[in-house]
Amino acid sequence: GLRVHPNNLESYLTLNDDIKHTFGNDANAAHRIDQETSGLVLVSRHKDAEGVLKQLFANRQITKHYLAMVKGEIKEVLDIQEPLYRNDHPNLKISMVVKVDPKGKPSHTIITPLRYFPDTDTTLVKASPLTGRTHQIRVHLFHVEHPIVGDPIYGQSIENIHRYIDKEIKGSERINNTGASRLLLHAHSVEFSYKEEKYSIHSERDFLSECFDAMKIG
Repeated sequence: GLRVHPNNLESYLTLNDDIKHTFGNDANAAHRIDQETSGLVLVSRHKDAEGVLKQLFANRQITKHYLAMVKGEIKEVLDIQEPLYRNDHPNLKISMVVKVDPKGKPSHTIITPLRYFPDTDTTLVKASPLTGRTHQIRVHLFHVEHPIVGDPIYGQSIENIHRYIDKEIKGSERINNTGASRLLLHAHSVEFSYKEEKYSIHSERDFLSECFDAMKIG
């Protein structure tokens, strides 16, 4: 629920404020995740590291894996290669929504099913984005008709999307509309090399338990 960086419309606390408070003004988030996505964010403690890490992201030399709880049963690996288009519009309600469109940017996501839960007809998956587009995992999963549980945008009506952006949908109404009180997407691991040393960092959070809590199960 915390933005990584401030946007032009609001100036409340962001993750980057905490980063600079903890490590100094030269520290910075080297990338960003969606406000509703939990999990790992890679942080540089000085400008040299920031430049190197951002270049690694730009060159796709950092491997990221996410966990997500999605609607329906996925039985086999999905290789999704659909272009994604975002309308660069000053109206947040228009620019926030990304869609599969031939005029969009090439985008590639691998979805690996981990466990199916028949009681809720949901599947825990590993999502591996090979490109870094806005809302990529969310849009690709929605496109293959397995939207992420708790997603307030993809799979919702236009009216409810606008109401969510305006912060009018909360609590039980959101659970009834989307299946959970939060977006069930978690940045689980990052792997990369820096100064000839290999790093493999994994989140220690129990994401599955958090999914059940958000879905009001058990």
